[in-house]
Amino acid sequence: MSSKRELGGEALLEALERGEVRVAEPSSVAPDGTASWVVNTWVKEALLDIFRQSAIVPHGIEEPRDPHARFAPHAFLDKEPFKVRRFSPESGVRLVPGGSAVRRGAHVGRGTVLMPPCYVNVGAFVGENSMIDSHALVGSCAQVGEGVHLSAAAQLGGVLEPAAARPVIVEDGAFIGGGVGIYEGVRVGAGAVIAAGVVLTAKTLVFDLVREELLAPASSAPQIPARAVVIPGTRPAKGQWAREQGLSQACALIVKYRDASTDAATALEEALRPRGGM
Repeated sequence: MSSKRELGGEALLEALERGEVRVAEPSSVAPDGTASWVVNTWVKEALLDIFRQSAIVPHGIEEPRDPHARFAPHAFLDKEPFKVRRFSPESGVRLVPGGSAVRRGAHVGRGTVLMPPCYVNVGAFVGENSMIDSHALVGSCAQVGEGVHLSAAAQLGGVLEPAAARPVIVEDGAFIGGGVGIYEGVRVGAGAVIAAGVVLTAKTLVFDLVREELLAPASSAPQIPARAVVIPGTRPAKGQWAREQGLSQACALIVKYRDASTDAATALEEALRPRGGM
């Protein structure tokens, strides 16, 4: 898909918006559903060139048909090419009024709903029939698959530099709970469920309680397996004084795996339900 290496400037932004070019994309899928991804470094480098070569200019947003929803003509300052995207009814995107913005160079698939306020940054890809809820961020170059639910206040971190760095990836059918933070190239497998409040970074320790193993980070960041159900956890902090104070450090726990017939909400409810008596 992303082989148009001669693209740059406006042509690149338009190709990204159409989904013809991507910052990262799956190169193969194993029988168990695990995907291998490749980063198209040239796309990031071309985006960085646009930033370097562009001046900061006033930007305005006006809705002349609605006098009650009008911003000042020069309300914002940004690099010249990076205006806020507009969508037509033919796009199939539902952009609910109330402060959301999709920046130039970001793709949003048909059937996707954007609840206010949310933000989708340059180079990001959001697949079809996904939900981006209020106060959610799809950071620069983050890749979101089809049928993904990104709950309120969830944050997918962005990365443009270094160009070879893998962006945050959330694969098809994943459910990302409220207030979740996913940063630094973490990849969430297809159908995985990340419970509210989980924070995943390149250094987060993820313990798989089902397979009784510690997920070893692949190159620089953990990869959450497909259909894993992940909740916040803690582990004892190291050192005598920390033990004496009863201190713990945050981690993440895989507590179960979804069956093909179990939806995300049911899997999460079962994982968080207390077991045994009071």
